Amino acid sequence: MSLYAIGDLHLHFSSTLRAKNQLSDPLWKNHEKRFQENCRNLLSEEDTLVLVGDHSWGKNLTECEADFDYIRRLPGRKILTRGNHDMFWDAGKTKLLNELYGPELCFLQDSYETYGEYALIASKGFTFEGPFYLNQKREIIAYEKETFEHARKLVDREARRLVKSFEAAKADGYERTILFLHYPPTNILEEESVFTEIAERYNAEQVIYAHCHGKSRFHDSIEGDFKGRTYHLVSGDYLSWIPLKILD
Repeated sequence: MSLYAIGDLHLHFSSTLRAKNQLSDPLWKNHEKRFQENCRNLLSEEDTLVLVGDHSWGKNLTECEADFDYIRRLPGRKILTRGNHDMFWDAGKTKLLNELYGPELCFLQDSYETYGEYALIASKGFTFEGPFYLNQKREIIAYEKETFEHARKLVDREARRLVKSFEAAKADGYERTILFLHYPPTNILEEESVFTEIAERYNAEQVIYAHCHGKSRFHDSIEGDFKGRTYHLVSGDYLSWIPLKILD
């Protein structure tokens, strides 16, 4: 039994929308077929796969149905967390999603799931992504302060959701945790953030995140060991569509 993670499938079997990278980047060519084959070669029905946001380009459940069918057919237990492009997912209606698609698919929001002795905690997260103003050396010299203030409110909201979930797991006796975010834990201006602080406060052993697409974005945030925990980027194109093993 193993725990795996990957994010940003951006499925579009019934939707005309798709990411720009899907139109031009060779890493995205036939990615649905490649990912499915990699899962079938790697995962067993006893394994758990956490899909870290941006599952579908569908704007509603009808447009997502074929995408959900695809995910259902992947081996193992499937846990889905929210991404910024998951337009079908109203955070306040997560219970309805689980009633409609569980137990085959588990939608994780404002709560926690378990894997052995671990509590799996998840939030979409948020981070300020600009606009940034660059000099001729492409160094950041300023940024849009109004947009930054709006981003800070969203960061605070997602942080509160995480604390609620960590506290629930703690109250139920779980001491070992793994944190899943869709957005990276820090932006390119930050060395630390409220999300790294929460990971430290609750002693999350690993922080798993996605969202960073394309080679120019792969190193926008923390990777590897940082203050006693391990950070992993699991965007699908970064992993070449091979799920990353998080735990045995």
